[in-house]
Formats: sequence, C-alpha cells, structure tokens
Amino acid sequence: MTFSEENYLKSIYHLTAVSETEVSTNAIAEMMETKASSVTDMLKKLAEKEFVNYKKYQGVSLTNKGKLAAKMIVRKHRLWEVFLVEKLDFSWDEVHDIAEQLEHIKSEKLINKLDDFLGNPTEDPHGDPIPDANGQMIKIDKQLLSELMQNQTGICVGVKDTSSEFLKYLDKQEIALGSKIEFISKETFDLSLKIKVDGRDLTVSNKIASNLFVKVI
Repeated sequence: MTFSEENYLKSIYHLTAVSETEVSTNAIAEMMETKASSVTDMLKKLAEKEFVNYKKYQGVSLTNKGKLAAKMIVRKHRLWEVFLVEKLDFSWDEVHDIAEQLEHIKSEKLINKLDDFLGNPTEDPHGDPIPDANGQMIKIDKQLLSELMQNQTGICVGVKDTSSEFLKYLDKQEIALGSKIEFISKETFDLSLKIKVDGRDLTVSNKIASNLFVKVI
C-alpha cells in the first residue's frame, strides 16, 4: 500500500468506530481535508484491492482484510507514541504528528520487537487501546466526563480530542491519565462542570468535559 492508501484506511477505520455504520465520502473528505472526487477515486482503488466495500452513493465499509490492515497501521502509530513518551521523554501533545510519519514503516519484525521492548502495552499515552499483532485489543470501559451523574467519581482513562491545544490545556490544569475526577455539579446556564481533580476544586467547560474519558469507580 502507498502512504495515501494507508491514511485513507485509517481514516475510514476511525470514522467507522464512531458511527458503526457505512461511512460517506463527504465524511472521509472532511477528515482527510480533500475533495469528495479525490475520495471517490481512492475508494475505487481500495475496492479493487479488496480493502473496502464501496458502492457509489451508498457509502463505504472496510472488508475484513481492510479492517486488519487499518488496525496494523493504528498499532504502529500507537506503539510509536508510547515509545516517544516513555523512552524519549516527549510530552503527550507532541507525539501524534511524529507517529503519523513513523506509522508507515513497513517492517513487521521491527514493530513486533518494538512491542516487546515496550512490554506489550495495551494503551497509548492518550488512553486509546493498542491492537496486538493479530488485531485484537482490550476494550476500555469508559464514558465521557460530561455523562457522569452528580457525585460520581471516575479515573481519567483517555481523551477524545488529541489535539496539541487540548492536551496542553490539560497539562496546565494538571489533568492526566490516572487523575481522580469527582463530578460535583453542573451549571444549567452553560453546562460547565464543577469538579474535583485529585482533591483540587476546578471548573471546566462542557466542551472540555465532552472530550475527557473516565472510568467510573
């Protein structure tokens, strides 16, 4: 596969994970920041290689072959993120763009050795699950902070928004994976939340709460 084909497969995989239905060409075009006509041309190529099921005007879905290929790209991306954070001391807001480049390395042997070197991690620095060499991954029991009920407490296990801006904001507020977050109350006017983070009082917007995953305890 070309780098471009791999990027399309990964995008379709992520979009399918969100909607669990066939993905439209417009949705892919928006994620890839390209024209719908360019998406259509690529989908035809991927269909010829049996990576996707595609019918004009009916959306697209990954075949089993395409799903496994996409998972292997995701596996490489997330393993490289772990390596960059744990071994090279990058911060979690710096690693995504670098991993975007490293995920296209073809050597399966290298990736398997990297996995073993890192101790076979099951999650990346943002809390997302890492597929194993067979495409299997542990399902993380999580929900958005904004969905918690009053007085519920959860542990931060991931982020929905992996942008550098959002992660830097979390760093400023000292919110990280493993932080204990208690839902105190919600303002009816703007839906902002009063919370406690590891015992500290904090107010966050609904947008922030809608991008933080927690596991209720």
